[in-house]
Amino acid sequence: MTADGSGAPLRFATFLAPNMLPVYRFLAERIARRLGRPVELVVGVSFNQFERGEVDLGVICGLPYVWLAARQPRPVEPLAAPVLVGDRYAGRPVYYSDVIVRRDSPISCLEELRGCSWAYNEPASHSGHTATLYALVRMGARPGFFARVVEAGFHQQAIRLVHAGAVDAAAIDSQVLAVELRDHPDLAGLRVVGAFGPSTIQPVVAASRLPRELKDQVRDLLVELVEDPGARTALAHGLVDRFAPVDDGAFDDIRAMLATIEAAGWTSLAQTAVYPT
Repeated sequence: MTADGSGAPLRFATFLAPNMLPVYRFLAERIARRLGRPVELVVGVSFNQFERGEVDLGVICGLPYVWLAARQPRPVEPLAAPVLVGDRYAGRPVYYSDVIVRRDSPISCLEELRGCSWAYNEPASHSGHTATLYALVRMGARPGFFARVVEAGFHQQAIRLVHAGAVDAAAIDSQVLAVELRDHPDLAGLRVVGAFGPSTIQPVVAASRLPRELKDQVRDLLVELVEDPGARTALAHGLVDRFAPVDDGAFDDIRAMLATIEAAGWTSLAQTAVYPT
């Protein structure tokens, strides 16, 4: 269990895609340098670790952030979020869920996914799960729209299931997809047929119990990285241009999507009701 007294080690947990580990390792190192105390990068195993005092800082999906923020007392506080490189992001801390198929697939648009097989990473993922459900509800779809649904565990595995032809399609975090396609040219046989979003991107969060001064120091460090030439290579690995400060209200878009799917009574891609003809 970590302590939050001055000089005590801090634990920085990642709950996101493994292909972003170099970026998170860099952030942990820079935070340690700024604070003058050890910071250990760990792979998170439960979002309850923030409440139990087992992790102090971390990167989490916007969906579990919204879940945690609904608790009293609130165990985490958002500090900053990445702004990705590319015109589609318009200089905002947002991302998309890109829908991929094999290049030789006959599917050309989202409406043609009915009756297909689908992979998603996990139920706690906004980009892979909630954003998909929200888009389907908005299309007027119902449980059973997909003929078969597979929980892959990670976005990278969902990508490979589509590439191998094991499933027809999947929705992938646009940042994760871009990094994976860049680093693995063998995956070039995929194409994007549509996108869900944009949505507020995954934040760097701090445990609420940490001192205000420490949280402010970490937020300031993240925002100031844009002016640090030594940060460019590490951030470029994740296609990150800079970090922008974010607060709780930035995630109201995800709350609105959750409210929509809850009102429709369709909150899990694993539901297998028959799609009406």
